[in-house]
Amino acid sequence: MSIAAIRVGSPAGLDNLVASTLPDPGQPGPGEIRVKLQASSLNFHDFAVVMGMIPAEAGRIPMSDGAGVVEAVGEGVTQFKVGDTVTSIFFPDWIDGAPPATAFTRVPGDGIDGYAREAVVTPEHWFTRVPTGYSAAEAATLTCAGLTAWRALFVDGAVKPGSTVLIQGSGGVSVFALQFAKAAGARVIATSSSDAKLERLKALGADELINYKTTPEWGAKALELTGGVGVDTVVEIGGSGTLDQSMVATRVGGHVALIGVLAGFAGPVQTALLMAKNLRVQGLTVGSRNQQLDMIAGIEANGIRPIISDHFPLAKLGEAFKHQAANAHFGKIVVDI
Repeated sequence: MSIAAIRVGSPAGLDNLVASTLPDPGQPGPGEIRVKLQASSLNFHDFAVVMGMIPAEAGRIPMSDGAGVVEAVGEGVTQFKVGDTVTSIFFPDWIDGAPPATAFTRVPGDGIDGYAREAVVTPEHWFTRVPTGYSAAEAATLTCAGLTAWRALFVDGAVKPGSTVLIQGSGGVSVFALQFAKAAGARVIATSSSDAKLERLKALGADELINYKTTPEWGAKALELTGGVGVDTVVEIGGSGTLDQSMVATRVGGHVALIGVLAGFAGPVQTALLMAKNLRVQGLTVGSRNQQLDMIAGIEANGIRPIISDHFPLAKLGEAFKHQAANAHFGKIVVDI
């Protein structure tokens, strides 16, 4: 027997993703589960792998997010039973506490094969339960984008009722951050270059809107909207191209959660502003398994559902990435397996 999969071609590129077949992974051994994968979702990290921006081994199976149904369990498995819907974790080796040094070299779809395939057999701790009532498509949005937003606000940050949070754009991390922040009772300022997308963010609860195309000095505008005080937390997905404006927007002693590089990988930083405001700019990459379980409990307590923009079949993974690159989505793009 065999299963369908997609591999990164050589050279990498959206038009060079290769449909492939793999030997069936078989039955799980002790401590393992077999998962029939039903969905994945797109992140910038996955785009960087398939484009060759993050070098991966030739023939790598991409996609860090994978959700589906447990088909079989091995001896000693205690967390799952056949029929359970489960979702993957981004760092298979990071359970709790500080990340081990090996964590960043073993990300599915990057350092090891990912979830652009029909089935896997893995150790049970590579997956978690999903929020009650979630479909596999919904669950697949949580692994990277959901947990990144959660950690930015509630693990590295201390968002609480009355806090002010600034989000950038309307991609997966930003929309989750909006939903989580509002559930916590925070005030949210949303930025986008699209008035139509800003209206959709408003419908999800955003309190203040800034079009950064018509207001390029949006950091000063955010200061104005907070009476000159500044925001408590910025969910920074732009990188070097937007970091200065984020620091302008942030209050003295505030927190900039540095998540993405969409506006640049490197560049000058206003160190005087960083010092003058006593800012904490913290880089973060997703989170641990236990943080994912905490997020799932928080989602259930508040009835939060992910915003899914589009669905593509696995065979059209390249088309899904082109849709992502065109910035035509709002929320998450899901791949149905």
